[in-house]
Amino acid sequence: MSTAPTSEVLNFAEMVTYQDGSVVSRQITKAEAGNVTLFAFDRGQDLSEHTAPYDALLHVLEGQAEIRISGKPFTLQAGQAIIMPANQPHAVKASTKFKMLLTMIKA
Repeated sequence: MSTAPTSEVLNFAEMVTYQDGSVVSRQITKAEAGNVTLFAFDRGQDLSEHTAPYDALLHVLEGQAEIRISGKPFTLQAGQAIIMPANQPHAVKASTKFKMLLTMIKA
């Protein structure tokens, strides 16, 4: 099931907007095999440490964020990506306003 238009060019950074003091998400597509979600974080906002049963690819579209995987910090900027391994604790914190594309594949 797709929640975004199909068969047309998409500009991910324009498909989700910042909101003061919030994390905003927009699901692009969801299927049994996985999902793709856009996020916009206001500066200082975060997703607290958690685990997921599948690998997840986090791609920064705008801004900068600190990603922690099993306690190890990584600073990512626009154009960079990281794979967060399944079953390892991870967290995301916005160093600046930032947008990301998160792809989870359930395989």
